[in-house]
Amino acid sequence: MEYVPAIYRTREGVVQIAPQRVSYEILPAVTRTIYRTVKVDDGGCSWEWRVIHGRKVLCKIRHKARYKRVAETVVVQPERRRRLVIPAEYESVAEEVLVQPEQRRIIEVPAPYQTVARRAVVSEGSSGWRRVLVPRHCRY
Repeated sequence: MEYVPAIYRTREGVVQIAPQRVSYEILPAVTRTIYRTVKVDDGGCSWEWRVIHGRKVLCKIRHKARYKRVAETVVVQPERRRRLVIPAEYESVAEEVLVQPEQRRIIEVPAPYQTVARRAVVSEGSSGWRRVLVPRHCRY
């Protein structure tokens, strides 16, 4: 019997691991703080008692306007949603491929024959006399 082993070959290919995906990212709003001066009180006049040279006198007093610095947050760019495309992921893979399967062959070898001359004993020899009838020969 003759045995021929299987033959394999390595084949490399690219396999997709993960498909393409789409996701969305939210970008926050862009703001800026602006400082402004705001009038809190108009001011005006009021009357007040004062002591001048030892005498109590009613005086008219003018008040200046009062201002206050106020911080105000202003939206420069509103919140927005951005689309992100994540590409598919691929990987290189090597795999063994069967090219030819194993084979087992039975080889018939004919039996060798030969003509051989040999001497064989057919029967044991004997010594002695025996009566033998021979046809058409003398009869007694």
